[in-house]
Parts: sequence; C-alpha cells; structure tokens
Amino acid sequence: MVSVSAFKHTYSTQNNMSAVGSLVNSLACLWRQQCARTCLPHLFFCISFTGSILKATELVPESYFSSSRNVLNLYFVKVSWGWTIVLLLPFIFYSNLYNRSHTFVLRRLTSLLVATLIWYTCTETFFYIEDITGSCYESDTMQVIHGDITTKSACKKAGFIWDGFDISGHSFILAYSSLVIVEEMVPMLHIPQSDRNICLDCLYIALNVIVAIWIWMFGCTSVYFHDIIDKIIGTSCGILAWYVTYVVWYPMAFSPGLPPQQKQHA
Repeated sequence: MVSVSAFKHTYSTQNNMSAVGSLVNSLACLWRQQCARTCLPHLFFCISFTGSILKATELVPESYFSSSRNVLNLYFVKVSWGWTIVLLLPFIFYSNLYNRSHTFVLRRLTSLLVATLIWYTCTETFFYIEDITGSCYESDTMQVIHGDITTKSACKKAGFIWDGFDISGHSFILAYSSLVIVEEMVPMLHIPQSDRNICLDCLYIALNVIVAIWIWMFGCTSVYFHDIIDKIIGTSCGILAWYVTYVVWYPMAFSPGLPPQQKQHA
C-alpha cells in the first residue's frame, strides 16, 4: 500500500508542476502579443532618454539602486553575460530540439557564439575608446594631471581618477542581452504543455526573471549613471547588434538561423 506521506509528496509535486506550468503559460501569453516583442527596442530608447532627463533635472532622489554596490548590480549585472549564457545554452538546446534534428540544434547554438563575440568586441572597443580619449587626474577637481599614466586600469590602480569618453557598457549589455533572450524564448510560445518538462519550464521562468532584472537595472542606469550621450550610444550599439543578427542575417541560409517559429512546430 502507498503510504500517506508518499501520497502527500506525490500530490505536492503534481501541484508544484501544475503551478509552474500555469506560470509558463501566463508568461507565454504575454510574449505571444507581437507588440511585447516588437516594441522592446523602442522601450529601451525611451527609458534611456527619459531616464537621462530625470537624471539631469535631479527629480529622482537617491536610493538603494543609485549605489553601484547594490546586490543586483554586484551579482547579476556585473556578470550579466554569464547569466545569459548559463541560462540560454540549455534552453536553446531543449526548446529547439522539439520536432527538430540535432544538426539544427547545433546550428542554433552557434548563435550564442556569435552573441558572445559581439559582446566581447563591443565591450573591449568601449574600454579602448575610454583609454584613448581620457586622462588620469589626481582628484575629481581635475587640476593635477598624470600624463605618464595612459590607461584607466593603471590610473585606478594608482588610486587616481580617470576621465574619458565612457560609453555605457551597462546600457549596451542589458539592452542587447534582453533582446537576444526574448528572441530565443520564442519556441516556448508554440510548444504544447504536454510536450514540455519541468526543466524547460523552469529555464523559461528564469529567463523571464532575468529579462525583468535587466530592464529594471537598465532603468536604474538611465536614471542614476552616465551622461545621455554615453547611454544613447551604448543602447544604440545593443539594439544595432540585435538588428543586424536576428533581423538581417539570421533569416539567411548561411547563418545560425532563427529560433523555430510557429509554422516550424506545426
């Protein structure tokens, strides 16, 4: 006979799985709205511009998120690309495997390699621009300059202040990462609940949570940090990188390809 404790455990597990499945369906309903995906790039521009105006007018008071030491910045944004890769790698594998071949899945996984190359190239370029346009000062009064120190890292290591053209890496990576994740989550809009498993559902929920964190922290960056030109350029780079890959290149034959769409799951 089945013990009462075993029955309760089974019942609890089924309830948890049902709750997870319901949450996934609700999230899928949100992203199934075409405007939710197509308006996201415009949303980032609006947040960046509006946040910059609020920063310039000092209408938003200091808060926990105005400090770069806040927990979301330290443990999520600072390693944002790591979170993106760790969650997207298994998700792309499982979600793209539905009614598709392993060859197709491997081809789709190369999109993460492309995205990582874009992330690395852009961030290194931002660092390089800041180095060649900046100078090292002894204090924030900008009166005493150390001409012998030519890089930001050396200046910071010496305990001084570097002032250069600081394109917002946060604006770039948070916008770009969010757009990539939303594109890669599309298969979940068409996979029937009966063909999903708890692992895939949990990955989908985690990716939605990460997107929410990225958008929130993008807003905090816009309101509390950088000049408007730094944020607009960073945001533009993120959106342009997404557009060139997912809108222009990936629909072509010789590319990682787009995530499976509805007609491919039929």
